[in-house]
Formats: sequence, C-alpha cells, structure tokens
Amino acid sequence: MTSVLIVDDEAQILRTLQINLDARGYTVYTADDGASALHEAARHPVDVIILDLGLPDIDGVEVIRRLRSWTPTPVIVLSARHGSDDKVGALDAGADDYITKPFGLEELLARLRAVSRRTAEAHEIPAITTAAFTVDLARRRVSRDDQEIRLTPIEWSILEILIRNPEKLVTQQQLLTQIWGPTYVRETQYLRVYMAQLRRKLELEPATPRHLLTEAGVGYRFIP
Repeated sequence: MTSVLIVDDEAQILRTLQINLDARGYTVYTADDGASALHEAARHPVDVIILDLGLPDIDGVEVIRRLRSWTPTPVIVLSARHGSDDKVGALDAGADDYITKPFGLEELLARLRAVSRRTAEAHEIPAITTAAFTVDLARRRVSRDDQEIRLTPIEWSILEILIRNPEKLVTQQQLLTQIWGPTYVRETQYLRVYMAQLRRKLELEPATPRHLLTEAGVGYRFIP
C-alpha cells in the first residue's frame, strides 16, 4: 500500500483526490498550506507527495526546497501554472513530475504509479532493453540489433542520466549543470545537438522518437 500526502488550498480538489485515492487503497493525508504540509510530511512519512504550487502562505517551490533539505520523498506538482519557467523552477527545486490544472484523474493516477514504481526499484539499473536498443550501465555499452553503438562521452553522460530517471522529466538545466557545469545552464543548443545525435544512433525513427522524448522548452524524458 502506498501512502500519499496531498497539499492543495482548493478544498474541492483536496476532497476529490482524497476520496479517489482512498477508494484505490492509498493511505491519504492532506494539508491546505505550506506550513501544514511540512508538518504533515515530518509527522507522517509518506511514499509520495502531491503538491500545489499556489499555496496561501509558502510558495510551493519553496516547500519543495525545504522538503529536499531532509527527505527524498518523490513530489508530483499539481499546479495551474502552465509556464515553462514555473515547471523548470519546480523541477530544479526537486520535484519529480509536473501536471498542470485542469487535469485528468487517470493521468494523475498513472503518474503516481510511475513515481511509486521508480521509488520501489533499486537505484542501480544494470541494464535496460527497449524496442530499439539495449543499454548496459555496468559495462557502459550500448547496442542496437546486436551491434555495439559507439557513443561519445557526452552522449553517454546524457543517456545515462535519462536512463537512471525512467519516465521522469529531466530539465535542460539539470543536464547542463551535471555534464558541463553551472556556467553552461543557458547553452541549451548543446543539448539539442547531442540529443539529435543520440536519436540518429538509437531510435528506429529519429524524426518521431519513441524513447528519447523532448518536452519543448523544459527538458527531456526517457520512456523505456
């Protein structure tokens, strides 16, 4: 059974999610502002936190930062803020996924299941096989149709980060900082070039990729 903390100042959304998740076997805790969210997270360690950004006391991004100072609990943002800057800010603060309002309940449940699966899996993923290619992280080898694919060090670094975060949106800033350093956070053209190269080498149809996806203006997502 998965336990969930829902944080939202809209009583109707809070109640709807509580009823629906409870009916599906989740243990549900709720909070309607940032301070009580932090209190509940400390009082009831949960498996996942669903968090609205527009809280009346503490901005949701700041709540994520404070959570990240002491807990790795996955955070799914559920917000009416649609701008890419808002998404990037929340993800860079430590959110694991971002859903915009209005939202479909089935999508939220699917995202919740995906985050729960990732949390339950071991951190180390020795190898992963997709319909197009196989990646062996332990041996640092990539193959397609039983033929080894040679990647540059930068291509490998990008691919490894994405694969270690399956289905999770990884921001451009996260990739640039981890691979090139913090002074390169605006050099998004680097990523476009290298992602194009990775798709040509790995995807069956590079123009319509199935596994290495782009979230325009925000980042990239690996779908196994």
